[in-house]
Amino acid sequence: MTTEQLVEQIRKKKSFLCIGLDVDLDKIPPHLLQEEDPIFAFNKSIIDATHELAVAYKPNTAFYEAYGLKGWKALEKTISYLNEKHPEVYTIADAKRGDIGNTSTMYAKAFFEDLGFDSVTVAPYMGKDSVEPFLNFKDKHTILLALTSNLGAYDFQTKDLEGKTLYTSVLEVSKTWVNAENLMYVIGATKASYIGDVRAIVPNSFLLVPGVGAQGGSLTEVCKYGLNEQVGLLINSSRGIIYASKGTDFAEAAANQAASLQQQMESILNAG
Repeated sequence: MTTEQLVEQIRKKKSFLCIGLDVDLDKIPPHLLQEEDPIFAFNKSIIDATHELAVAYKPNTAFYEAYGLKGWKALEKTISYLNEKHPEVYTIADAKRGDIGNTSTMYAKAFFEDLGFDSVTVAPYMGKDSVEPFLNFKDKHTILLALTSNLGAYDFQTKDLEGKTLYTSVLEVSKTWVNAENLMYVIGATKASYIGDVRAIVPNSFLLVPGVGAQGGSLTEVCKYGLNEQVGLLINSSRGIIYASKGTDFAEAAANQAASLQQQMESILNAG
């Protein structure tokens, strides 16, 4: 999916909601455990109930890898279902990869060619030759971890580096990489006060913003600093939506939570 197509869906749905499909078998409704593939059954129900409210879905691959082959099969089935039934939806492999060049090339092929994701999250610590292999794929996006929502982000990301914070150096240097127009950036919602500085460096890029909801981030604050002419935001919510209920009404409860966020987003877009 191109950036233009993503923006078109945002305008059409009046939403920039991304739903994180982070499936923990200990947290899903117990009746689903009787299914042949409980993970996929859960995901399919969530997708069917929310796809008109969300523009993107983001499976965190760790939640699938933890269950071995059956988890990976569930991930394959989930992305295939999205691509076949809801091709208008943007898909993000939250894999946080990042390795030497030839290894990154294989990671990129795995997520972009084999699984068919639109984008993948990548750690920038090893520099451009670990990221550029992902950027070589046409109409695919690489979402760079820039300023994350976790407490440990302050260990390195906000440290001073020759008069600049490390995360701003990452943003600036990344703009010089080959096919940098295919970059998006992860900026945590709990770091909303930093988003103005981020926008000064990457005014036109999309930002994937986790941390709204369960982690305490404010949608209003993120939008205040982060919106641009193309909206330029994907706001991710995972636990607050998918685990809204552990009963047989879990999909309906998820849809209600997604609708609440979508309505807030619509109001913000209309006000802008």
